[in-house]
Order: sequence, then structure tokens, then C-alpha cells
Amino acid sequence: MKITIRLITSIVFAIVLVAFTFTFFQVRREKNILINELDRRALLLSESLQESIEPLVAAQKSTELDRLVERFGNRERLVGVAVYDAESHITAMTKSLIDSMTDPPPEVRRVIDQREAMGVYHSSPPGQEKHVFVFPLGSPGSASGALVLIHKATHIRARVNSIWQEGFFRFFIQALLISLITLLIIRWNVLSPIYHAAEWIKALRLGEYDAQGVPLPKDLFGPLEKEVTHLAQSLTTARAAAEEEAKLRQTQESLWTAERLKEHVRTTMGSNPLFVVSNREPYMHIKKGKGIDCIVPAGGLITALEPVLRACGGTWIAHGSGDADPLTVDSQDRLRVPPDEPQYTLKRVWLSKEQEDGYYYGFSNEGFWPLCHIAHTRPLFQPQDWEFYQEVNQKFADVTLEEIKDIKEPWVLIQDYHFALLPRLIKEKRPDAKVALFWHIPWPNPESFGICPWAREILHGMLGADLMGFHIQYHCNNFLETVDRFLESRIDWERFAVNRQGHTTWVKPFPISIDFTPGSHGQHEGASFPNKELLFKELGVKAQFLGVGVDRIDYTKGILERFRGVERFLEKNSQYVGKFTFVELGAPSRTLIKRYHDLMAEIEEEVERINWRFKTKEWKPIVFLKKHHSHKEIEPYYQAADVCLVTSLHDGMNLVAKEFIAARSDEDGVLILSPFAGAERELRDALIVNPYDIEKTAEAIRVALEMSPEERSSRMKRMRLVVRGNNIYRWAAKLMTELDHVPLSAPVEKSISQSLI
Repeated sequence: MKITIRLITSIVFAIVLVAFTFTFFQVRREKNILINELDRRALLLSESLQESIEPLVAAQKSTELDRLVERFGNRERLVGVAVYDAESHITAMTKSLIDSMTDPPPEVRRVIDQREAMGVYHSSPPGQEKHVFVFPLGSPGSASGALVLIHKATHIRARVNSIWQEGFFRFFIQALLISLITLLIIRWNVLSPIYHAAEWIKALRLGEYDAQGVPLPKDLFGPLEKEVTHLAQSLTTARAAAEEEAKLRQTQESLWTAERLKEHVRTTMGSNPLFVVSNREPYMHIKKGKGIDCIVPAGGLITALEPVLRACGGTWIAHGSGDADPLTVDSQDRLRVPPDEPQYTLKRVWLSKEQEDGYYYGFSNEGFWPLCHIAHTRPLFQPQDWEFYQEVNQKFADVTLEEIKDIKEPWVLIQDYHFALLPRLIKEKRPDAKVALFWHIPWPNPESFGICPWAREILHGMLGADLMGFHIQYHCNNFLETVDRFLESRIDWERFAVNRQGHTTWVKPFPISIDFTPGSHGQHEGASFPNKELLFKELGVKAQFLGVGVDRIDYTKGILERFRGVERFLEKNSQYVGKFTFVELGAPSRTLIKRYHDLMAEIEEEVERINWRFKTKEWKPIVFLKKHHSHKEIEPYYQAADVCLVTSLHDGMNLVAKEFIAARSDEDGVLILSPFAGAERELRDALIVNPYDIEKTAEAIRVALEMSPEERSSRMKRMRLVVRGNNIYRWAAKLMTELDHVPLSAPVEKSISQSLI
């Protein structure tokens, strides 16, 4: 109310000021017009009298002059006429002026001297306003006197008063109406939304609303609405996490949250920042028309590590692969991310096309990737790719060393198979650094790994790390057996460690996961789910049951096997033809590699073949959505699906399985999971099916669709409990706890040639 009163008072004051100002200028303008009009009339009259008066003045004929001025003195508004000689003495004057003008007007002398006519408005005394116009007589070189015309000017004051009375009130009324309308607009569009937003925030604080739908119009309060939404989501998430932790504490459990991890990191690392190195960056900037879009690249690594960096802060060093990436960094190639709520630093490393081709597409993804995934695709190792792989590892080592140069005992978490040589390159220069390498893909048996021509160099580089992490114990065992086969070292099988020339590398399983704290996956407990019919309608399909698969397009994901399983399911269960549709959300990946290019064509051909076989006018069995999908776009499919298929032929973990479970707060839906995915070790309540077995995949789909609601709910509850407990914060905490406990051993060997047998 006080704000409204102040606003009204200010508006009234502004109205008065505006009305006064406008009226003042209008009065001044009108007054000048009227005076100029009198000047013009007096000049015309003076010029018409000039020829008659000047000869009489020169001849000093007073009688004729008196008659002449008396005759002209009876004109409208003309009070009188007077004639003065060159000495300013009166020569002739109308009778009406004899009593009122005994002395010559002061303007007479000035006009005689300057030989220039002039008019003067006399505004006093009130009621007797007059206009005096003096006109010079005689030739320009010899003044013979002056002619004075005096007009009544009372109409000027009357006009001015009229304008003040009418104009001021007209302006006042207009300004008042405009101001009232403005006040109403402000009240409806500004004050009312702010009031409702305040009520909404109050209700949110009291826990009566969730963080969705801030009642602020986006067009007017866009930035404020965005920040309030973030604040509300943070508050809701923090409250939900606290409530969940309180519940679990009562059952002697403890949920790892972002806040808890942050506190844990502060305890273990002190004030030292965390450094993460990976090939893929968490945010990529790409040109789109005249603007720049920021996207989150597809992949489990980003899904897993992004929440950790958000919680702990620090620096993420990665390859800047977006075509607009160079336009968004500072002079040190850094920027703060996430864009909406900066919480850590992204340091971009630039690679040439040749380096990217050799290091990434060549050695990493045509050699390492098929080598570690037993998916029957022949690895391709070329010497020039190996050269680029070493070169890029050295480049990332130089950048990382520069970033940590002023930090005592820094912690560096290296991610994945792109940087097998990086641990040793860092430890050679910074023996005080604690270095961990987490391997996100499977590790094969020694016989398979021995295919690689540079197997020993790679193992040598990896053993520069203080801690090696894999998803499951089986991969740890394979790694230790591989080291035992190829390098001179001492394997401690009891504690799972490798000692090589005084330096110890500890090898541990850390099953990676996702952020599964309350509110982290869009839907909150009890919130409404997307309508399945609407999803089908958007896809142009009429169906009853929905299956979903989410993948980066890769031959290790078993996408073709999955489609053939769907085909076999429809063959055996004709009652589902026209009722079951499988939606594959596939993100194209590594399309410059021939195998991936061919795979895309194979997938599209297989979809076309199966659809052609079964489709009807309004239905088809498979919808293939080929593009990069954001988490927000994927979430509705997770939540509406009756069954999710994860059919990896070989996978380190596969976080799609865990994302599907996290999205199902309704505790419904069935997960079909490959035994060759690391997630299978934790999610024993999924339907475990060998993806190579098409018959069993088809049968698993039938079982999933016909499973009783009670069993679906029971299985989903147990899996959600597992994923919630083993979330990404627990993964990060375990990894950093182990790294904290690792003692710094002897410096690593600098020369590989001196170390290899």
C-alpha cells in the first residue's frame, strides 16, 4: 500500500509539472503571436501615413497635422496617434492622448537616433495594457521626427488568462487520464505478477508448491523468471535431498548428495581445486544461422561427471570441438559453465584436423574402441594414428601442467581411453600430483589386448597413475592379467595393485552412475507423467504399448539385434501388431568413420524393411528418431514407456539403464538389459537377456508387456533403491576417498625405453 501511495503521489506531482510546463510554453507562444500581429498592423498603418505626414512635418503645418492624426485616430483598438519632431518635441497628437501622455515615450528618442521602427508591449498597469509602435520619419540620412501609434492590448492579457485556465486544465486532465491508465497497466502487468510471485515464493518456502511454473510473464520478467526458477529448483532439490537423507538416516542409510560430496571433497582435498581431463567437453557451442547454440554432447561421461563438477567446482580440460567454441572463450581459452548458472571452469584445448583424425577417429575409435569392446569389429592400428595419439596426449599434458603449476599436490582425474599416456606424462613432471585414470569402457583379456602393436607403451603410460578405476571387478582382473603378461612388474592380487620400479598403481572397481537425488530427473515424486497418446500423436502413430531405446549410434549398442528382436516379437505375437511401437532415439556419432557410416545405413535399411513388413495406415512397429536429443526431450519417452531395451553387445556400464530407472518415479515400466553391460551387475531386477539371442529378446518383450503391475512395481522399486544409493556422488566420493588414501610412491620412470623389457 505504501508503494502504491508513493507511486500515486509521484504521478500527481509529475502531472502538475507536465501540465504547467506545457501551458507556460503555449502562453508564451500565443502572446508573441498577438504582439507580432499588433506590430504588423501598426507598421502597415505607419507606412500608409508616412507620405502624408512627412511633408506637413517639414513645412511645420501643425493645423493640418492635427486634423490628419485626429482623422486616423478613430480606428479599431487604436488609442491614438502622435507626431514628434527631430528633437522629440510633440508636433501633433490626437485628443485621446493629451491627458495620458504628457512626455514622449522613451522609445521615440531611440527610434530617431537609430532610424529603425520598433513596437513595445506594456503589460502594466493591469487593465490598461497597451502597445506602443514608433516609426521613424524623414530620409535615412536626415531624421525629421517619429510617428507614434498606440493600440489597446488588453485582449492579450485576456487571451493569456484564458489559455492558463483552459490549457492548464486540459493538459492536466489528459496527463491525469494517461497516468491513471499507466497506473492500471503497471498494476496489472507488474505489481500483480510480483504479488503473485511473492505469494508463490512464500508457498514454496513453506513446501506447498514444487519448483515449476513461476507466475511471472516471461516477456516482461524473462531474466527474473529464469533466476527465480533456478532458485526455486535449487531450494526444492535441497529440501527433497534433506528429507530423503533424513528418511534414510532413520533406516541407518546415508544418501550421497551434491552438498554432501562438496563437504567430503572439502575435507579430503582442502582448498585444492579439482582437475578433470577428458576428450569430450561438457558444453559445445555451435553456429546456428547468425547465432550460437550451446548444446550438451551425448554420452554417459558427460551425464556422470557434470553433476560432480557442479558440486565440487574446479576445472574441466577438454577438446573444444564445436565450430563456435573459439568465439566463446577468453584469452586463456577458458569459460565458466554451465551457461545459466556458472559453477566451474571449462578449459578448451584446440586440435588440428590432422590431430583429431589420427588421435580421435583413428587410434582411439578405430583401434582402442573395437579392441576393448568385443563386438566382432576388427581393430585398425596405423602408425601415423599412433603418432598423433602420442602428440595429442603430450598436448593435453602440457595444458594440464600449466593449469596446475601453482598448486601444491594437485588432484587430476583423467577420463577414458583417449588419454592412456597422460598419467605418466603428468607424473614425470609433477611427482607430487595425485593422478587417477578412470576407464569408461571394458578392458579385454590379455590375448585380445595383445593385438595392439603398442600394448606395452600404453600399459606403461597408464601405470603412471596412482589409481586406476574400472566399472566392474572383472575389468580390473583383466587389466592386472594384461599387465602381468606384458610388463615386468609385481602384482599384488590381494590388494589389487601393481608395483613397477617402486611406483604403485592401485586398481579398483568404481561402478559409475547418475545424479539420482530428488528432483534431478525432471519429475518429482507424485508428479504427473506425459500422456503416451500425445507422444504417439506427435510421432504420427496410433498404438497402445511403447518401447524405447536411447543410444549413441554405435555398433556396440546392439541396435540391429534389438530391432530384430522387435520383429521376432511381432512375428510370434500377432495380437500386438498395431499395438506395440518401439521408438529408437539415436544420436549420430563418429560418422566420419566408415564403420559408423555403414552402420547408420544398415540401421535405416533394417527399420525400413521391418516397417514395410508390418506397418498399417496408422501404425508402424519402429520409429527411428535420428538426431541428438537433450535430456529434456528424452525424459517423456522414459516416463511413458512400457519397456526400455538396453541391448549392448559389450559395454562398460551403460547409463541409459539407470536414467530410465531414475525417470520412473511412478515405479512402473520394465527394463530389458544385456548381461554384457556393466549395469547388469547392479540391476538384477531387470529382465536379463543375451542380445544375440533374438528369440529370448522377443520373449522378454512379451513378458515385459504382460507382467503384472505388482511385479513391475516391485522390480522397479528395488532397482530405484539400488540406483539411488549408488548414485554419481557416491561414485565420486569413493574415487576421491581412495585417491586420498593412496600414498605418493617413487617418481615414475621418464623413459619408456628404459622401463620396458
